[in-house]
Amino acid sequence: MANRKPLIDDDGEVREITAQDVALFKPFSALPAAERKMLLKLGKRGPQKAPKKVPISIRLSPDVADGLRATGNGWQGRADDALRSWLAEARKERIGGPRQSHG
Repeated sequence: MANRKPLIDDDGEVREITAQDVALFKPFSALPAAERKMLLKLGKRGPQKAPKKVPISIRLSPDVADGLRATGNGWQGRADDALRSWLAEARKERIGGPRQSHG
C-alpha cells in the first residue's frame, strides 16, 4: 500500500480514480463498527449555535434582487446585516433624532 499514489495532489486537486484504486475500495459494511459510527456522525449537523433565522418571502425590485445576488455567495447574510443596520438607524431617529419626512 505504500506505493499507492495519493488521491489528492499538492494543489488539492483530486486525480482521476483508476481501476486499481477501485479494486482497493472496501464497502462501508466491511469497516469496523467504530469507524462506521464515526463516519455516520460526520454528515450530521451539530446543534444550532446562534438563534435561527426566520425564512420569509419578500418581493424586491428586479434590480435590487440582481444587485444583491451579484455580490456573490453570502448575499442573504449581507442583506440581513444591511436591514439590521437600517433598523438600528430608524430606531435612533424615532427615539430622539430629527424627524424627516419621506415623501
